[in-house]
Amino acid sequence: MARITHSRLLFVFLVLLVGCSPAPKALVQPLPTVASMAQPPSLDDAANVAINFLEDWRLADYDSLYNTITFSSQESNAKDAFIATYTDAAEAMTLDSLSYTPGASLFRDPQRADIVNFSYNVTFNTRMLGSFDDTDRTMQLVFDKAANAWRVAWTPGDIFALMASGGKLKMELSVPSRANIYDDKGRVLADQSGRVVSVQAVKQDIVDWGACLNLLAPAMGKDPSVIQKIYDRSQAAWLMDLGIIEPAVYDAQHTQMETTCGAQFESRPVRQYSNGTAAANILGTVGYPDEADLPTIEAEGFNSDSILGKSGIEGTWDETLRGHPGARLLIVGPGGDTLREVTRVASTPPQSVWLTIDTDLQLQLQHILASYYASMKLDSQSKGASAVIMDIHTGAILAMVSYPTYDINAFAPFSSLGSTQAAAMIAQLENDPRRPLLNRPTQGAYPLGSVMKLASSMAVADSGVYTLDQPYVCTGIFTREGNFTRYDWLPGGHGHVTLPSAITQSCNPYFYEVGYQLNLVNPEILPSYQQRFFGKGTGMTDLPENPGFIPDPEWKIQNTGLQWTQSDAINIAIGQGEVQVTPLEVVRMVAAIANGGTLYKPQLVAKAGILGEASSYTMIPNAVADANVKQAVFDVIRKGMCDVTTKSYGTAEFVFRNDDALQQIGVCGKTGTAQDGPRPTHAWFASYAPRDNPEIATIVMVENGGEGSGVAAPITRDILDYFFFGTKHDYAPPAP
Repeated sequence: MARITHSRLLFVFLVLLVGCSPAPKALVQPLPTVASMAQPPSLDDAANVAINFLEDWRLADYDSLYNTITFSSQESNAKDAFIATYTDAAEAMTLDSLSYTPGASLFRDPQRADIVNFSYNVTFNTRMLGSFDDTDRTMQLVFDKAANAWRVAWTPGDIFALMASGGKLKMELSVPSRANIYDDKGRVLADQSGRVVSVQAVKQDIVDWGACLNLLAPAMGKDPSVIQKIYDRSQAAWLMDLGIIEPAVYDAQHTQMETTCGAQFESRPVRQYSNGTAAANILGTVGYPDEADLPTIEAEGFNSDSILGKSGIEGTWDETLRGHPGARLLIVGPGGDTLREVTRVASTPPQSVWLTIDTDLQLQLQHILASYYASMKLDSQSKGASAVIMDIHTGAILAMVSYPTYDINAFAPFSSLGSTQAAAMIAQLENDPRRPLLNRPTQGAYPLGSVMKLASSMAVADSGVYTLDQPYVCTGIFTREGNFTRYDWLPGGHGHVTLPSAITQSCNPYFYEVGYQLNLVNPEILPSYQQRFFGKGTGMTDLPENPGFIPDPEWKIQNTGLQWTQSDAINIAIGQGEVQVTPLEVVRMVAAIANGGTLYKPQLVAKAGILGEASSYTMIPNAVADANVKQAVFDVIRKGMCDVTTKSYGTAEFVFRNDDALQQIGVCGKTGTAQDGPRPTHAWFASYAPRDNPEIATIVMVENGGEGSGVAAPITRDILDYFFFGTKHDYAPPAP
């Protein structure tokens, strides 16, 4: 930085006295050879040195800062200790930067012409406390004969005045207890009912710090240097907060800690999940911040020891659940007494979150999936499954199960399971080939199979390429030019069908023809309709989601260099080829079919607020898009779906045939059996109910589970029986 001359600085200082910003600092050389002078330099030279001192502080140029202080101050304060005083203070107050302005006075001591007092103000900009001013400060300068120049008569009081008499800076945090997460009926899913033990000790009471450190570090699972740092910064009479131990460690070692460290103990709450398996994929985890996130979270009042939301609802609603810490910056004496409160920031209370899901419903869906896996021995071929229930009029998710599930308590810091069991469980989960940590409903992407025929029906009928009752004779074989031949799943085919009955019977050749005809008219029609529902995500913000993928002619030429063909169109018409969709996308499409075309944003949070007070947030249905499909087309599709469970030729009629209760209200659905290379097919069943006044849409997807009608449909039947009637079934394979 350029330095200014002494004569110019006098002018600058006079301007500063009326409130202008600090000028660039002048060069202060290291101590020169002593030389005598008849008179001390003038006030402008003293002001020059004072401004340089403040500018060095602003720049955190502590080497230059040290060169500005008197020779006697340097003798009393070694350079390393001097620099540490500043860096420790900066760390204690989480200092980002500072600025300064001169005050209204610069005057000689009336008794000593070689002493000058310089008044100034400092603004500290910190991460935890924001910005605060410390005004009416005084810096004393002495004409140092050893340096033959003005120098700062430095003490720690030049950081804050009370530090001159042994005061130390101390940040005192007031971190609100993390708020609860409830289900839709107010039942606790996550709270602070877990308990750990804080270990505290007075520094001067520890006889053998080395032995104490060797005892505490492994008990706390901390690097010894972390605890050592706390010790080094504490005054002799301070009560140090050294770290946290689990209750089991306390039971085993508290006597030894009392003897070796003079330890005191305090119980503290930590996160616990009352039913850790009920909604692990939704609730998510809490934990310590990553190092890269520290500047951001410190600006919000937290530190590296804060436990914050990491994933799931805990992550996306973290700011609501955690509140905002309060903090006080104190100057404390050697005995720990408060000498001054420098500044404070008030805390903001955390707010609880109420989810849209029902715990009992969630647990029953898990039970149903687990019972089918056990009874049908699906574990031998299937890694997992999804089940989702959505309110078709709001987008609220009433249940969302990813199978297999796990106990989310394993990931909580100071887990209620105990650190050993939690670590073993995490290792097992991370190495499990079934990938239980994948939230399948939102992040699993799969070929959709015949459920895609619903979107293909919209494309061909809404575009006008087909009439609403377009006839077709299904012989079981579809042949086109170039020896292009495809077969139906039913040998011999379905005979004469129309659009709704083709949906009901899931006639493949009918939809091969749909893809073929749409491609002849315009290759963009079919993928563009499918992309209204898939390939862009649902807009959910409560959990991360995979957007899925729908190929189209532009994508193919850009990514493969090949032209789009009739084969591509025919493949995507039945949900195969490069098609990848999530179960959440599918249930939202079915909800739109049921409600007349509105695509709602899926939401998991019903409200947020402080218990007993008015809610700060209440879920409002968010219609993010419209399917833009004629109602007459929806009518035809709905008829085809409702016949799936009631007509003798419906692909899932045999599943629902003897369920009188569901037959009474009506279930409308679509089976899907999606090819997955050499592996067994994926089993899908998408539905809505009741038939005449729909309330919910559902999706069940069993990875590599077999046929949609034989696996996913009966699971759906049992889910709907419980949802509408509270009926719990023992697994029984459907009789075809």
